[in-house]
Amino acid sequence: MCNGTLRVQTYAARESAPVGNVRIRLRSADSQSAQEMEFYTDGEGNALDLELPAPPASLSLDENATQRPYSVWDLTADKEGYQTLTLEGLQLFAGQMTLAELEMRPMQRLGAPAPLPDSFETPPHQLYSPGSEAPSSAPVQFCEPAPAVLTAPIIPETITVHLGKPAASAQNVTVSFRKYIANVASSEVYPTWPEQALRANIHAQISLALNRIFTEWYPSKGYNFNITNSTSYDQYYVHGREIFEPMERITDDIFNTYVRREGTIEPYYTEYCDGKTVSCPGMKQWGTVDRANEGKNALQILRYYYGNNIEIVRTNNIQGIPQSYPGTALRRGDSGEDVRIIQRQLTRIAKNYPAFGKPGTDGVFGAATEASVKAFQKHFNLIADGVVGRSTWYKISYIYVSVKKLAELTSEGEEPTGSQDTITGSGYPGTPLRRGDRGTSVEQVQFWLQQLAEFDPDLRSLAVDGIFGSGTEAAVKAFQEKNGLAADGVVGRMTWDAIWSQYQSLQSDINQSNNGYPGSPLRLGSRGDAVRKVQFWLRIAATNYSSIPSPAVDGIFGSGTETAVKAFQREFGLTADGVVGPATWQKLYEIYADVTNQLLAPNQRPGVYPGTPLRLGSTGRAVREAQFYLVLMSAYYSSIPRINIDGEFGPATETAVKAFQKLFGLTQDGVIGPATWEKLYQQSQTLRTRDGLVHAYRLLPWPGFALAQGAMGSDVAWMQFLLEYIGYFYDQVQSPGGIDGVFGSKTRDSLESFQREFSLPVTGTADETTWNALTATFFSLAAAGSEQTALAAGPEYPGYVMKLGSAGDAVMQLQQLMNQVAVLYCAAEFVPVDGVFGETTDQAVRLFQEGLGLPVTGVVDEETWQRIYELLNPPIPASCANCAK
Repeated sequence: MCNGTLRVQTYAARESAPVGNVRIRLRSADSQSAQEMEFYTDGEGNALDLELPAPPASLSLDENATQRPYSVWDLTADKEGYQTLTLEGLQLFAGQMTLAELEMRPMQRLGAPAPLPDSFETPPHQLYSPGSEAPSSAPVQFCEPAPAVLTAPIIPETITVHLGKPAASAQNVTVSFRKYIANVASSEVYPTWPEQALRANIHAQISLALNRIFTEWYPSKGYNFNITNSTSYDQYYVHGREIFEPMERITDDIFNTYVRREGTIEPYYTEYCDGKTVSCPGMKQWGTVDRANEGKNALQILRYYYGNNIEIVRTNNIQGIPQSYPGTALRRGDSGEDVRIIQRQLTRIAKNYPAFGKPGTDGVFGAATEASVKAFQKHFNLIADGVVGRSTWYKISYIYVSVKKLAELTSEGEEPTGSQDTITGSGYPGTPLRRGDRGTSVEQVQFWLQQLAEFDPDLRSLAVDGIFGSGTEAAVKAFQEKNGLAADGVVGRMTWDAIWSQYQSLQSDINQSNNGYPGSPLRLGSRGDAVRKVQFWLRIAATNYSSIPSPAVDGIFGSGTETAVKAFQREFGLTADGVVGPATWQKLYEIYADVTNQLLAPNQRPGVYPGTPLRLGSTGRAVREAQFYLVLMSAYYSSIPRINIDGEFGPATETAVKAFQKLFGLTQDGVIGPATWEKLYQQSQTLRTRDGLVHAYRLLPWPGFALAQGAMGSDVAWMQFLLEYIGYFYDQVQSPGGIDGVFGSKTRDSLESFQREFSLPVTGTADETTWNALTATFFSLAAAGSEQTALAAGPEYPGYVMKLGSAGDAVMQLQQLMNQVAVLYCAAEFVPVDGVFGETTDQAVRLFQEGLGLPVTGVVDEETWQRIYELLNPPIPASCANCAK
């Protein structure tokens, strides 16, 4: 008996994050008396590689061998807070590594219906125990073919597989195209075969799948999938099975290649069969072993079977990839935009995989970037050489897209925070910007485009000077062309929003904190994106404060920047040392938002009482400033209505003022006198500088009637979002085809797939039961974690505000804290520890706030969090004679 290697890794959905400390139980299926092994993955989701017995490799190289050429194992993975996963029939070959890449799904909460079990079975290998189905054959056209829907082959991000024959009643699953190919290869051929034989087979499997996609073969016949797993029609796919390392490695290298006839466009339908139990006109899988042993390479093997007029083509038309491979490997010592692209993606990935470290985003491939690349490569089973070749480039892109998509989906479900036009000062100025314009809005667009160009070679760099000249126009046109907008060089609403959205996405990738503070002070000699941002903010501040000079926006903290920082610090009563620490950074951030929102008169400081009360009928900048603070707080406190920032004190503003006064125990007269003004500014500053943004999800009740195909509106859009989000975690839940508020056939199919997966009546309509199940499942996924995780998190405030609709480990920790208090104080009530800030948690928080003498808001800011924690751990007085006692 020889040995094979088993590597177990545990992840969240789509490898978007590791799931650590998962218990793995493993037992040989070849022996009834075999003892079960038990071990755990580490904090990064990796278990130690296991050397396990397997039959000799020679058996898998002999097509006439009758003994099974692999050993079989059964595996169970479990962790508190997650569904138990079982994988039976796992196959292990001698001298080869088997990868068990397990995706752990959170437990359902809030009474959400249980999904079908995470139970998978790998059947006997297709070559050892071939099925009774005949192999698929090339499609035959009996009349003129209809024009293809696609004009060029595309490598899809995902592929939807029907787990049966086309007309069979079977599940559809949507999976990564690369995972699909590695799965098919692992299901159809042996990993012990010669490298060139494996490559020839995987080229054929890719081409067959791409042919189905290019020709829209199944959708054109009315089916809602791309391909089947029936070998009578397509190729063999086993959902949830383990993957063999050679199959994953080769797929990562050639996933964007395909076979085609010379002079044609479409991927060739590469018909094939095993060549032993079944014969066919195309490639013989067992025969590829003989051809490889004769010294033929993959292309020569393919030409042997399909003719000399075929070629292997590599395409960069890859769906969902931010940037194609630059053509040459990146390594230590390199610099430029391509390095920045990789650094940006690794920086974002490291937020989910902290062990990868921080590569920086300076465009220089130094030691930190190399270390981050090596950590990434080691974790994802690549050669850990620190060099970004094609396989590493696209693997980084794949994981980046995965973590980014989850983050974007999550933000779709969050309550509006008011950040677009308040905190960030990024609201559209109201009229298009074009050549010849000047001002702060022009400067904003220039800065955003300049930052984006640092990470995208297709965009043009430009000066940030507030003058819309030919360089700015050219940069705008380049952005518009790349993003499918009318390339007129004019920044209208659509272009403004698109530029801002991409800039915001970039900042979310590279920032280390909510307000972007880099973590250490910036001073003379500092360089980078954070310096560039400080310079930009100083330029905006200089437009309103005559004492502040305008530095160049070049990312270099020179003497000019230091002088401007000192002037800014003097203007706002800060220590004038020319160093940008947290206090100076936050004040710059505040002034930038105030100036771009046109809240302040020239040289006016924020928060200064205007001298006379503001009331119904008042107008002007002071009213705008007050409205700004009210809008900011309406994102945190639901009792304060959202209003417009228009400088006119109308009935809506008066209502908002009264709501604020009631919430904070002030006289409810709707007039902003000194006390109300001071509290408005103080509270807004606390939220902006100390408490952080609010993280909460929208809670939409069932509309009161069943939604069916043909319905339109915001309720449909919210249901589509829920389906998209749940589909990220569950391969069996199909995408609704976008979030457009239109209930079409794709939305119906998606809803039916959800109902099927969660054992609900499959009606294709959203009645109250289905709506509530969607909502509860969404919150179960958003709150993913365990009580163990929450308890280990410590007493630290999480850095963001929680309220009704929040979910996650921080909410679970809050619930644990309140329950621990309830053990000590009979007046406190127990709350469910489910990680979801629902009505029960909201009421409990309000009771705590009332008892602690805090404003009864139901919102957990830093003060509320700290006061609840101190009920369990009273602070030690600074001077205490009896402390020892």
